[in-house]
Amino acid sequence: MIHFDPVDEPNAFHNKAEVPGQQWLAEHPNAQRPKDYWSQFKGELAEGFHNLCAYSALYEPVGTVDHFISYNEAPNLAYAWNNDRYASGWINSSKNNIPSNEILDPFAVEDGWFEILLPSLQLQVSDGIPAKIRAKAEFVLKRLHLQHDERVLRQRREWYRCYQDGEISLEGLHKKAPLIARAIERQTFRSSLLPTPAP
Repeated sequence: MIHFDPVDEPNAFHNKAEVPGQQWLAEHPNAQRPKDYWSQFKGELAEGFHNLCAYSALYEPVGTVDHFISYNEAPNLAYAWNNDRYASGWINSSKNNIPSNEILDPFAVEDGWFEILLPSLQLQVSDGIPAKIRAKAEFVLKRLHLQHDERVLRQRREWYRCYQDGEISLEGLHKKAPLIARAIERQTFRSSLLPTPAP
């Protein structure tokens, strides 16, 4: 995970999603699932997240709108733009009804709290995370399958290969898989500190 800034609400969201959505909620107080008025704004949400999944921090071309606080937890927030995050579908499903206070909000995460290990490409909690939220962060890695699940490792391997084969620059990698780019930069910096072998 990396830090994301809140996304500006689209001009039409209030009239096309929030107003009809709240009306629908009033008319269907016992509905198991809310009516989808938000997907028409998925493009704007994706752009706000730089087309990265809010949880894996990997390029996501076909993601979903994730209600950070679920409908079951707070039905009144189903049509609140500031409750929306952009996420891969399978990761969104992995959040299924987890109370929001058990998940780290991508808007609250700070850069440097998580890091990719090379060459394994596993994601871990870094030493830079505050001690009081380390347990929550480790829970998120396991529950959302972000640490070493094959579905996410496959993506990381491909972006890493693209960089190694010269198909993408480090700058480009920062846009598609920023945690991998940062891991490469750390590795390069550490290598620069090693003593030069004697001739």
